[in-house]
Amino acid sequence: MALTVAKMVRTFEFSGIRLPDPNPAMSVDEVKALYAAQYPELATAVVNGPEAVGDKLRYTFDRAIGSKG
Repeated sequence: MALTVAKMVRTFEFSGIRLPDPNPAMSVDEVKALYAAQYPELATAVVNGPEAVGDKLRYTFDRAIGSKG
């Protein structure tokens, strides 16, 4: 039985929008800061994940403002 190694690809989601990974060498916080220029709500968002979905690692940015708790 041979083992195969597959590289997991990161994906990012925010408000139902899939955001491509701009650079696999960047940390998740760096990716969040990069996309915060386009989506200002990301500046205060909380990162959830990663969640393994098939051959992808999914990170979700959830809005922190407007949530109770």
